[in-house]
Formats: sequence, C-alpha cells, structure tokens
Amino acid sequence: MAATTNMSAGGKFLWDFWYPALRSGELPRRELVPTKLLALPLVIGRDTHGCPFALRDNCPHRGMPLSLGKFDGCNVECIYHGWKFDARTGQCREVPALTCNSEIKVNRILARTFPCEEQDGYVWVFLHDLNRSLLPARFDVPPVPVLPVFSEHYRTFFHSVCLPVNVDQGVLGLLDPAHGPYVHESWFWRSRHAQGEKEKTFEPIPNGFRMRAHPPSANSAIYRLLSVYNEPVTTTIDFLLPNLRVETIRCGPHWFTNRTTVTPVDEHHCRMDFSAAWNLFAHVPFVGAAFGAFARRFIGQDQRNFELQAEGLRSAPPMILLGDADQQARWYLDLKTAWRESQETGAPLRHPLTGPVTLHWRS
Repeated sequence: MAATTNMSAGGKFLWDFWYPALRSGELPRRELVPTKLLALPLVIGRDTHGCPFALRDNCPHRGMPLSLGKFDGCNVECIYHGWKFDARTGQCREVPALTCNSEIKVNRILARTFPCEEQDGYVWVFLHDLNRSLLPARFDVPPVPVLPVFSEHYRTFFHSVCLPVNVDQGVLGLLDPAHGPYVHESWFWRSRHAQGEKEKTFEPIPNGFRMRAHPPSANSAIYRLLSVYNEPVTTTIDFLLPNLRVETIRCGPHWFTNRTTVTPVDEHHCRMDFSAAWNLFAHVPFVGAAFGAFARRFIGQDQRNFELQAEGLRSAPPMILLGDADQQARWYLDLKTAWRESQETGAPLRHPLTGPVTLHWRS
C-alpha cells in the first residue's frame, strides 16, 4: 500500500493535551521563564510554595510580554503600565493608572492561564483550545502523563533537542522502524548488513496504538546484553496522541522504560524530549554515564538527520508512505484527523484500528 501526501507545511496542532514545557531544573523560584508551545508564547514560573504556573506571555492590555515584568512570588507585574495579575488565576489585581474613585472592576480582567503541573522532572502545561476563552467549568483536565516505573529504586536520564521540522515530521521519525540501520548504524546498535524481516502485532488503545509485547530485536548488541539475566525479555511500545511514545522492556524483576515526546514549538520547529528510567545493571559502575553517552549520540544522530531533511523540505515536496514500515505513520495521521473531527462534532473518536493488525518489514 502506498499513499502520497504533502506535510511539509506542518499539520494542525492538537489542543486539549498536556505538553512538556521545561525541565524542572530550568525553573528557579521567583523567576519568569518565557517559552513557546504550539506557536503560543507562554511564561512559566513558580509561586512562593514552589508550585509551577503558566500564563500566556502577553499582557491583555497592550500585548507586552509578561515575562519581561516583575514577579514577587504571587503577582506578575507588566513592565509597560504596571498592571498586576495573580500568577495562578490570571486575575488582575491592580491597574495603577486608575484613580481611587474609578468604578472599573479590574478583577474582571484576566490574563490567560493554563493548567500546569510538575511530573517526572518536567513542567507540563495543558493547552486547551484557543477558540475557547477559558476552560468550561465542567471540563475535566486529564492526569498529566507519568513515566512508568516498576520498583522503588531506579536511575533516570533526561535529554532534549530542538528539531528544524514540523511536528508531523518529528513524530513520523519517532514511529519509523526502518531508518535504524542507516541513521543509527554502529557496531553496538545494529548494522545495515544485519537487517532481517520483522513481524509485529499492533492493537488499538485509547487515543493511540500498541505494539504488543514481543522479544526485542536479535540484531541489536544492546538488547543482547540482557541475556546475562537468563530471564525472558519482552518489549512493549505504546504511541499516544498527541506526541508520546513509551517503550517498556521487562526482564524478570528488571526493567527499562523510556518516553519520547515530540512537541511543536511553532509551525516549522519542534522539540524532542527523552526520559528514561531503569533498574538494570544496578551494581555495574558507570552504567548511568555509559547509557547517557549512548543516548546522546543516538538522539544526536536523529537530530542531524532531521537537520538534513529540513533542507529537502524547504520546497514542500510530496512524500510517499509505503508498505507496512510506514503504516504507523498513516495511523498517526489518521488519528489526528479523527481526533479533530471528534472535537468538532462531539462524536466518539473513530479509531483507524478496529482490532489487532500484524505488520511485516525489514530493518
């Protein structure tokens, strides 16, 4: 099966989801940190209790970035006219230009706020539909995504890179099973000369799809290291809208999980955030440093590949999605379309997978 598509201009953003905005360590108390998600300027901070908050980085008066103003731990003051807003509710607290006998109710003026939580070393922001001025009173914000862990003690690793492509290209690269022997060719991962036929079964899950538990690839040296445990090894991979891939490797009581998100910054750029946790090789010295070096190199290869691809995408060429190796890409694009239709009509999401599907490809 082949389909020709043109995605170089970038797909529409998906609202009403949690997105990682910053690493927790990038957000000290009483500082205002500007960022951008889904082409929306945001200012992130911590209140006096250390809890994160998120506001649109525009004063509702004249659009001045609030991140340029002052913050006392409770209120954000605009640098232009001194308007003050409650950092958590966005409610205006003071307009200095008004006289004491003014009848204007400044507490009815609101800077736009977004739900904001801290989880797994990241500050997450829930970006609701910009066509709504505020979240409906009965809207249930879903729980923030959690990185799965399976023991009390474990190690972690985090890494982020910026990519000069739109979010659809970033996610398609994330889901692509066939580029490994070429982009990531190495003796410790896999070689283009060691490719073999793969057979994986997928099933639908809410807002996504799952690659069922299966033995990891035999042509990867990294996975072969797990044979020292003399336990069956299985890998399960989930993809969830809008941008989240979670891989779980189980080996008896030992485990490794990683989560990768691809978050749109604007129409032509996205950010890849990689988080990992594991209790494998707990007593082996320097395993954390070794994994960090491997992960940075692996992700750096993807980053370089996207930089090269971005040059070709400047002319907005049509592209071909071909065979089972590109089926996950088609499911992702179909899920995006189904999600938007569901949001617009209120009808249940029409999932592109109606049951288990087995795919075959070479990698």
